[in-house]
Amino acid sequence: MRSDYRTVKQQGEDEIIINKSRFIASVKRTETEAEALEFIQQIKQVHASATHNCSAYLVGEHDQIQKANDDGEPSGTAGVPMLEVLKKQGLKDTTVVVTRYFGGIKLGGGGLIRAYGRSASAGVAAAGTVERRLHSTMHVTVDYTALGKVENEVRQSAWPLDGIEYGEQVTLSVSVPVPEVGEFTRWAADLTNGQADVVEGVQKFLEFSV
Repeated sequence: MRSDYRTVKQQGEDEIIINKSRFIASVKRTETEAEALEFIQQIKQVHASATHNCSAYLVGEHDQIQKANDDGEPSGTAGVPMLEVLKKQGLKDTTVVVTRYFGGIKLGGGGLIRAYGRSASAGVAAAGTVERRLHSTMHVTVDYTALGKVENEVRQSAWPLDGIEYGEQVTLSVSVPVPEVGEFTRWAADLTNGQADVVEGVQKFLEFSV
């Protein structure tokens, strides 16, 4: 599983007008190429009467899949500048579609590059960005006599308490960033004088706004 990475928070849209042309950027998190292509097709259907629906996307832990499409604009003036915006912002698993309704004034190659890049940036800003950080679910099992102390200390720590399961003993589930698993295990042992049973469970991503 990949480690921490940045992507967009949600689907977002923004519009700018440059020399009477409307540029509408639509941005979405897409974790597979199929999702990226589906999103692009959806936007094309919504804006079927537009002059252009240019697109760019990055997919994969190491950006293995990178595509840019100028959709009829001069080569290299739309899709590539949009793709560069995603790269410069360090985004992964992200697709951007910029729809253009031509306003009658030509922008020239340099003008198009600036317009599509600016529009893509506006779309990303509208979607918002998050840092997805890989966490391990740590299960800490203690006697009931230790529950109050352990629960209180966990709640005051930086590690989120996911839940508590009550049985013959009590088990607290805590989300811990993968690099901090060793530190947490030692912390739990010190807190309980070595009486806690600490087991690492499944890994999952938690999202933090950036």
